[in-house]
Amino acid sequence: MCAAILLREDEGAIRTLTMNSPGSLNALSDAMLAALKTEFDQLETSSDIRVVILRGEGKAFCAGHDLKEMTAGRQAEDGGKAYFADLFNRCAAVMMQISRLPQPVIAEVHGIATAAGCQLVASCDLAVAAEGTRFGVNGVNIGLFCSTPMVALSRNVPRKQAFEMLSTGQFIDAGKAERLGLINRAVPADTLASATRDLAETVAGKLGAAVRIGKQAFYEQSQMSLADAYGYTGGVMVENMLFRDTEEGIAAFLEKRSPDWSQ
Repeated sequence: MCAAILLREDEGAIRTLTMNSPGSLNALSDAMLAALKTEFDQLETSSDIRVVILRGEGKAFCAGHDLKEMTAGRQAEDGGKAYFADLFNRCAAVMMQISRLPQPVIAEVHGIATAAGCQLVASCDLAVAAEGTRFGVNGVNIGLFCSTPMVALSRNVPRKQAFEMLSTGQFIDAGKAERLGLINRAVPADTLASATRDLAETVAGKLGAAVRIGKQAFYEQSQMSLADAYGYTGGVMVENMLFRDTEEGIAAFLEKRSPDWSQ
């Protein structure tokens, strides 16, 4: 029996998803994209899971699209045009789905994260990487500019740094990725799992309803003008203030005790 291409493990309110195709460096094959979409679909309606960790099995986090599948797709009568259009649309849908999930998603990154794999890191809400991890949008090295990975990358790192990565195909290390804002922190490789878990537990320990409404507002306001963003987030704050658990949280702070939240 073949092992599942995407493994799921729940521990308390934290779900860990492990891309399990080490032979392909966890490439975003058709099967991997489908498996991620299925899991994300389920998470959209989950009230028990508060944080998601996304990691890769084997030597790497994710090496991007499956080039063997892409080569096979080119054999179609139209030269692969329909297949490629569908592939990049499916990939973009999975990437955008991450920001729509009610739970924060943390990328636990090691080895390499290249092309669409780097896009996946940039699409996650948070990221922790092992020292020595390399990040790149290096499709230009094989004649394919990483235009779709560019969308997430350019929303994480400064413009000129993003374009240098895209146009040179050169890798950056975890230290530079942290300085540029692509990841939250770089940690020793032997502490990667524990450091990611610590971050997940910290987030999971907050009021789940507040984090859910806050994550949605975070992405919504980022697309608005300054005035519209303040108008919108003011309404979100009002809604959040009316939560019974928020009232309990404020009372607990004033009384110097731990909150007794219902969620």
